[in-house]
Amino acid sequence: MRIVALAGGIGGARFLRGLREAIGPEDEITVIGNTGDDIHLFGLKVCPDLDTVMYTLGGGIHEEQGWGRTEETWSIKAEMKEYGVGPEWFGLGDRDFATHLVRSQMLTAGYTLSQVTEALCVRWQPGVRLLPMSDDRVETHVRITDEQGTRAIHFQEYWVKLHAAVDAEAIVPVGADTAKPAPGVLEALAEADVILFPPSNPVVSIGTILAVPGIREAVAAASAPVVGLSPIIGGAPVRGMADKVLAAVGVEATAEAVALNYGSALVDGWLVDTVDEAAVAAVEAGGIACRAVPLLMTDVAATAEMARAALALAEQVRR
Repeated sequence: MRIVALAGGIGGARFLRGLREAIGPEDEITVIGNTGDDIHLFGLKVCPDLDTVMYTLGGGIHEEQGWGRTEETWSIKAEMKEYGVGPEWFGLGDRDFATHLVRSQMLTAGYTLSQVTEALCVRWQPGVRLLPMSDDRVETHVRITDEQGTRAIHFQEYWVKLHAAVDAEAIVPVGADTAKPAPGVLEALAEADVILFPPSNPVVSIGTILAVPGIREAVAAASAPVVGLSPIIGGAPVRGMADKVLAAVGVEATAEAVALNYGSALVDGWLVDTVDEAAVAAVEAGGIACRAVPLLMTDVAATAEMARAALALAEQVRR
């Protein structure tokens, strides 16, 4: 079985770890990773979502945080602060710095982001094929209004620095409209047996991937069933700021509304948590098969059960 998953950072990575446990040794997983969160800091190209997937599946993630490296130290950050060089609000640990140095060095030498990601994965052996959504530069920006007036800021500043404390008025994936899918992305979608939308942010993670011309169309045209798992449980995100960015695009923060926003032309099946069982009928009325199952990723075993439920639903709705 060839499974393709569109994934953001922490939620996507943790789901993929469960998915990997749920499948057989002959099955293959291709991950199309969000690069809209990418940012240039200290002269380095930082890819938070790709790295979170790589570290999580490769056994190097800081489990409590869900991002960054385990057993991290912060000497470089402390030295940068002594030089008065920022930003101080974005933390790159010493081990994490090494990844960004290698990536930036390879990009400067002329390698594409796809080639760099493949090279980095040689070390981590994540057990999946990890593809960036595009080799072109795409950065998600958020329009806000605060004491400085109305302005657009990088998503990382909105989330990491401001902690999404200000309402998001618009989400703009800068560069997405002219970007091209990375090599292998469209082919993976066309050849997939199952396509999954993990419980990643539907706007700034999966939504940004779908904003790259050709990817949404490839998902919609795929012969494989497309099944998503709700990132909203009981009317709120399990973690993150999905409610804030959903409001910016006019979508209610409910499991039902997220499914219907994707729409039946894109998604064939949808899993909601058992606390949202009342949403099943409304989702199915929108032309999307829906089931209520436990969706809290409390551990790898629970997450593997979620993945099995998604694969089972995929079989039930197979076109």
